[in-house]
Amino acid sequence: MTKSTENNKEMPELISLQEACDILKCHPNTLRKWDNKGILVAVRFGERKDRRYRKEDILKLLNQKKR
Repeated sequence: MTKSTENNKEMPELISLQEACDILKCHPNTLRKWDNKGILVAVRFGERKDRRYRKEDILKLLNQKKR
């Protein structure tokens, strides 16, 4: 196994704001509000501070919504 493969296993899969909205079937502003309230924390990066979400966090939230 190469070092880059090992690093990829440690890094969570990140998805865009729109992809998260599609999975959760909600409006982008809803995710922004959840981020501000700490319900679903976004990873911010780049000059524009774009939001990315951990796929595992999205799936956990989706499972909670189904209950």
